[in-house]
Amino acid sequence: MLEEIRYHNELLALIISRDFNKPGIHFFTPNELSQQLAYMRHPVGKVIEPHVHNPVTREVQYTQEVLFIKKGKLRVDFYNTQQQYLESRILESGDVILLVAGGHGFEVLEEIEMIEVKQGPYVGEQDKTRFSGIASTETKIVQLANQ
Repeated sequence: MLEEIRYHNELLALIISRDFNKPGIHFFTPNELSQQLAYMRHPVGKVIEPHVHNPVTREVQYTQEVLFIKKGKLRVDFYNTQQQYLESRILESGDVILLVAGGHGFEVLEEIEMIEVKQGPYVGEQDKTRFSGIASTETKIVQLANQ
């Protein structure tokens, strides 16, 4: 239901299966990550007290993205920081992925609707380095636990 993608002990991504379902609040990320990701399930009547967030200076070194797959099927290809292909996963409706480090590429396998959340402000082409990926015939697809 929760899968960590690692390369040489470096966290590249977290995948939260659409089947994850536990009561309460579950943070999947360590406090030091610049993008925090949690799942919350509360019963009817639960009150979350009103609040504001205080200004806190943070330094972000790398953009981290969260993708929420609303509909369709997406292949995610993982690369290390040297742009070498590692392996792939297939995400489906309801799955969520946090892309933490390394490289990644995508191929839409079924028409997709997804929401992306990442830190800003976006600085255009300065924000990423594009490189040639592998052909779809070369993928090594590792199945998620729910597939």
